[in-house]
Amino acid sequence: MTEHFTGSFTQQEPIPEAGIEAALAVLRHGRLHRYNTAPDELSETALLEQEFAAYVGAQYCLAVASGGYAMATALRAVGVKAGDKVLSNAFTLAPVPGAIAAVGGVPVFVGVTECLTIDLDDLEAKLDQAHVLLLSHMRGHICDMDRLMAMCDAAGVTVIEDCAHTMGAAWNGVPSGRHGAVGCYSCQTYKHVNSGEGGFLVTDDPYVAAKSVMLSGSYMLFERHLAAPPKEAFDEIKYTTPNISGRMDNLRAAILRPQVADLATQCARWNERYRTIEAGLRDTPGLTVIERPEQETIVGSSIQFLLLDWAASAVRDVVARCGARGVELKWFGAPEPVAFTSKYDSWRYAPSTPMAASDRVLAGIVDMRVPLTFSTEDCALIARIIRGEVSAVYQATA
Repeated sequence: MTEHFTGSFTQQEPIPEAGIEAALAVLRHGRLHRYNTAPDELSETALLEQEFAAYVGAQYCLAVASGGYAMATALRAVGVKAGDKVLSNAFTLAPVPGAIAAVGGVPVFVGVTECLTIDLDDLEAKLDQAHVLLLSHMRGHICDMDRLMAMCDAAGVTVIEDCAHTMGAAWNGVPSGRHGAVGCYSCQTYKHVNSGEGGFLVTDDPYVAAKSVMLSGSYMLFERHLAAPPKEAFDEIKYTTPNISGRMDNLRAAILRPQVADLATQCARWNERYRTIEAGLRDTPGLTVIERPEQETIVGSSIQFLLLDWAASAVRDVVARCGARGVELKWFGAPEPVAFTSKYDSWRYAPSTPMAASDRVLAGIVDMRVPLTFSTEDCALIARIIRGEVSAVYQATA
């Protein structure tokens, strides 16, 4: 009898009861704007910033409207101007080059390895082309951050980390987002904490933090932040920094605070599901499992594998056959971007030249979400379905 999976790949867990109660309290008093507080009241947003800063070990944190806004704000805060080149990953999602374009920058794409991380050899060859690297830890894969930071520091390149997929992850015990000058995170529904939309920016640099607060639209109310630099840091910039409004509100902050408090537990649950699928896919003919280095502390909220050097028609066949059995896979090798997949040559506002080695990898990347609404039994079933369909197509085309 053929097995089918009947779960949803887009259904998230409900917001924790503590978050629902906190959100109701905000709705009842009506003070949703982060700076609309009663006398002696600390806003939910300010408290959330303080708590997230403590979670990742940063001095400063700013809660904003989205992860993409956090990246664009970070780029502006470190001095990227119209026409400046910015290094970034060829394997990423549209908000990353979009953030560069939003400030008038020009992406310089860096290749991807078979481990799905930025190609450090290619990066080393391109370091003289820009002063900033917007590094995407795409789909949760973290490169050798020790080597990357040594290279960038020596070249005078400022690193901004896109941690949309690595909140709660680490490299050599250092939380993702804490190697570079700025770490940016997303709170969008499919990320590790869920407020529908939202994001964080963290840094230890008081100038970058103050600049970011002003850019977000603080209306000179920066002293109401609990995770911002002292008011003296704002003296030289408060009259010269434009307001590009992108604040988080108290409703979303109220929803997020209990989720941040429970993030470590949730990460462990994701990893249990990830490892179940990973184990079920090992030794499948024609399928390459992405091996994770021991220095990397992962958060397995999605899983990827490679069908390397397969014909495009065969990959499409695998995706279709798994879909017919209820398993939703995404393919990064399609000629046109589809939903949450795209590649560097999809973004026609960002010039690029072909990269043969990276194109080979991108053509083989298959991607799947791992929601916490799945049980480990679900994950074992999903792995069996993928294994069976990959094996069948591989044998038919071998």
